[in-house]
Amino acid sequence: MPAPASIEEVQSLLRDGKYVADRALATTLFLSLQMGRPLFLEGEAGVGKTEIAKVLASGLGRRLIRLQCYEGLDVSSAVYEWNYARQMIEIRLAEASGAVKRQDLAADVFASDFLIERPLLQALREDERGAPVLLIDELDRTDEPFEAYLLELLSDFQISIPEIGTIAAREAPIVVITSNRTREIHDALKRRCLYHWVDYPDAERELQIVEARLPGMNTGLSRHVVGFVQRLREQDLYKAPGVAETLDWAQALLQLDQVALDGAAIDDTLGTLLKYQDDIARIRGSEAARILEEVKSELALQPN
Repeated sequence: MPAPASIEEVQSLLRDGKYVADRALATTLFLSLQMGRPLFLEGEAGVGKTEIAKVLASGLGRRLIRLQCYEGLDVSSAVYEWNYARQMIEIRLAEASGAVKRQDLAADVFASDFLIERPLLQALREDERGAPVLLIDELDRTDEPFEAYLLELLSDFQISIPEIGTIAAREAPIVVITSNRTREIHDALKRRCLYHWVDYPDAERELQIVEARLPGMNTGLSRHVVGFVQRLREQDLYKAPGVAETLDWAQALLQLDQVALDGAAIDDTLGTLLKYQDDIARIRGSEAARILEEVKSELALQPN
């Protein structure tokens, strides 16, 4: 499927994947696709950054290649490594037969047949479905040397392998990079990307997200869920709940056949919404009941 030809088509593609985006995000994504520039998404954990790449790949019918970043990530895990076991077998067989000269053997075992391709190299390969979507997830978890290594890939969409040479993409992959901002990403990398900050959604958009993902949920319950989460984000918590936690909580309430939100249901299911004991202890009980009453009072004043 070709890339969307307008911002409205981008919004439609995302909606079809049950992703509710504001126009600013849809515009940045559209420009990224049209200009062939990587998309750098920054924001709190759980606001839907990774999901954008998944929905984009699904909507365009492209392969999704995901590189999950972590501290200590290196070239052998992210780009390529040599199949040393197979190389040794090849060397032993050649030596036993005596059919290959020793100086020629070194060149033979460093051929592409012995190369194990990792996500970044895979993303440069041709695919009959079109250029893949490369998701470089949580880049802020890696070390700065690996970040510097990405510059060649993001500038020219090519990778240099000393034993083989340079491998370049015939069609540049669609690159989505995410960061939870646990550390700052270097300006040199950001300059190669189009940037968008993915914030927590407002109540109206979060309600649309819940309704899109959980269409069978009672409207009154979903409004109370969203209102409660919106109020929680105003509290002084160690980690405010993201959209992912809102959906988990709503799903949990459905599993419990809950048709209305009450203090007991909140206390019993807070572990799906908050992930730190100090936060749970602070909200559980009277504080949860107080917030719920405020939400109900506010919603009662709104037109249906």
